[in-house]
Amino acid sequence: MSVAVRAAAAFSREYGGQPAGCWAAPGRVNLIGEHTDYNAGFVLPFALPLRTAVAASPVDSLEWTVWSEQEGAAVSFGAADLVPGRVKGWAAYPAGVVWALREAGFAVPGARLAIASDVPAGAGLSSSAALECAVLTALADLGGLDLPEVRRPGLAQRAENAYVGVPCGIMDQSAAVLCRAGHALFLDCRTLATEQVPLDLAGLAILVIDTRAPHQLVTGEYAARRAACEQAARDLGVAALRDVPPDGLDEALPRLASEVICRRVRHVVTENQRVLSTVALLRAGRVREIGPLLFASHASLRDDFEVSVPELDTAVEAALSAGAYGARMTGGGFGGCVLALVDAAAVEPVSDAVRKAFAARAFSPPVAFVAPPSASTGPVTGY
Repeated sequence: MSVAVRAAAAFSREYGGQPAGCWAAPGRVNLIGEHTDYNAGFVLPFALPLRTAVAASPVDSLEWTVWSEQEGAAVSFGAADLVPGRVKGWAAYPAGVVWALREAGFAVPGARLAIASDVPAGAGLSSSAALECAVLTALADLGGLDLPEVRRPGLAQRAENAYVGVPCGIMDQSAAVLCRAGHALFLDCRTLATEQVPLDLAGLAILVIDTRAPHQLVTGEYAARRAACEQAARDLGVAALRDVPPDGLDEALPRLASEVICRRVRHVVTENQRVLSTVALLRAGRVREIGPLLFASHASLRDDFEVSVPELDTAVEAALSAGAYGARMTGGGFGGCVLALVDAAAVEPVSDAVRKAFAARAFSPPVAFVAPPSASTGPVTGY
């Protein structure tokens, strides 16, 4: 049963009657460009076929009821609850969307919503942005809001930053709203300029390996990395680390306060360059040649940014040993997923090699799936 069918069936069961519509938003994988988005740098995500669906109908009052398939429960909130920190847990994400839209001056209709999702939570595949963007699109359509597509990622990001309290950059929401099937989204996180870069996987596949090592990003290490980058930019006298050129690293690093800060800066500066190099290869149709850049990204995230964990390193090493052209952790780190560029015929051998490596280290069994670059957020028909 598709995720949209599940959401619509849940709406009918919980609220009675049929929903006015159904909308879905994808999770994402970041091909390369990690921890560069909040440094005003470059990223290259693509949308997954895994999606979060929202079936919804408007109501006459300024009240919102949100039912979650994952939680098996509903949460209701009214206009008085639209204060950051008031709605807790998973429901803070849809509440934050309503808050961000109202703060931006939009007349958001009250609504009943039922949510179902195939995007695993805690896997680094941006389940939160998928939820935010599906809810935002549903409410925009239900209310007939004049909300251009280009504005939607920023509003969804504001919901997560200011209402939920997660200091994420704009990549995840941009991927959910702007990605196109068969392409990666080259996003300049400073100017928000985008380019749809063909990701022609003829004879190849991108294998995503969910290590089942969950990560928590609301507090702690993710926020510490962002704070370190912002402090380094101030110490170097630049607006963001994106402004430090690769050939200026040798001059910049001695000006920083510690070796740890030097490593953080080195990752961001070299990662931005790896994104640009990857885009150039994809434009030229030389997809296999991005493999070494993928692994270089992982090594930098592991050694300089220090956001990897043993499960991620094991998956990368096993995939490369089994013949992957390249592999890297994807997402914020501290758990989550690895992606590997492999021959299409090697999907099962590589997956099996990773499973055996995990078993040898007594890790929980990983889950692997092929991830073709997929479509972005929008209404669903035929549910």
